[in-house]
Amino acid sequence: MSYRYIILFTFTLLVLGVLDVYLVKSLKSTLSKKAYLILKWFIPLTTFLFLFDFVLQIIRGSQHIYNANTFINVTFGLSIGFFFTKLVMSIFFLIEDFVRIGYWAGKSISKQRKADFPSRRNFMKTLSLSAASIPLLGSIYAVTKGKYNYHVKRVELFLDRLPSSFDGLRVVQFSDFHAGSFDDHNQVKQGLALIREENPDVVLFTGDLVNNRAIEAHPYEDILKTIPAKYAKLAILGNHDYGDYIAFDNPEERQQNLEELEAIFQRTGFKLLKNENFQLDNGSDILDIIGVENWGTGPFPKYGDIDKASVGTNDTRFNILLSHDPDHWEYIIRKHPKFFDLTLSGHTHGAQMGVEIPGWKWSPVKYRYKRWLGLYKEDKRYLFVSKGFGFLGFPGRIGMWPEIVVFTLRKNSE
Repeated sequence: MSYRYIILFTFTLLVLGVLDVYLVKSLKSTLSKKAYLILKWFIPLTTFLFLFDFVLQIIRGSQHIYNANTFINVTFGLSIGFFFTKLVMSIFFLIEDFVRIGYWAGKSISKQRKADFPSRRNFMKTLSLSAASIPLLGSIYAVTKGKYNYHVKRVELFLDRLPSSFDGLRVVQFSDFHAGSFDDHNQVKQGLALIREENPDVVLFTGDLVNNRAIEAHPYEDILKTIPAKYAKLAILGNHDYGDYIAFDNPEERQQNLEELEAIFQRTGFKLLKNENFQLDNGSDILDIIGVENWGTGPFPKYGDIDKASVGTNDTRFNILLSHDPDHWEYIIRKHPKFFDLTLSGHTHGAQMGVEIPGWKWSPVKYRYKRWLGLYKEDKRYLFVSKGFGFLGFPGRIGMWPEIVVFTLRKNSE
């Protein structure tokens, strides 16, 4: 175990330990003796479960086991749910403690002698338990059902530069597969079968096939191979596909991992675009599909080169750009002298939790990315950000369901 993991483990243990001690102490005066004794042992048990999964993941990685299983995903997801449950309860008790401090401070000044603490404690107990049940129940659904609750999102776009012969072109986008996170091969198979049912003309994958290592995708090659497309299946790399977040023994091993990932795309019928482009020819007209390597802000790599990727394209032709990170569109593409008609991205996952209803959407990831989900338009340039097909980190989804996106492209006749 590296020093980095030791430091992270120690810090996590300290934070969870302090939270547990405070919560157990706060519950003592609000629960019956029997209920308190149960929670006194159950609360630290949830912390142990979290730390157990943490260590187990490290051990599995050291033994070259890179794909998740149901036990780890469910227990780890529930332990995260328990953490937020305990955090919510602690916040309510902390508020009560501040109120109590304020009362005693006021009492020392006004000489008051009476306060109805028991009734307020009962109220806070009821309120805290009610609020705390939300993340717990949400996490239970997220890790057992939500992560495989696949949806088909349909988007019809009217585009000025689309050739008339391509009117009605059906384009399927899926993104952020994260093969190493799955624990149910059959559920993934059913999710990808949704693509087959759409009879797409073109299938576009916008990055993050794996979490870190190419070997994660081996169990799913047979499914990816069956995805049909009339004209082409194209793909790009996402930030996780390069193996930048793990330590390889040497640079050669990292390069071998990347080469194996490229071979997987080839074996499954996808043409990988690495700062390259592809001409889609229907016999009457041609459109350009441009694929850039990952370009992100902050800690995310900038391997993408839009100028290199566009070499050989025709500025007068309609084009589709594949770029994993929507920040690329925000900071480069929308201001670029070359006109990009439609950019498809992923990366954000919609944080795998949030709300999306007609006319309104919210997720914590909106505070990191300005363009984080759905369709955006600026000066007739379109960006679409998919919430993705897989999951990473938290092994579940709530509100931000996994999806494939079906675009129907229409010639704008106005």
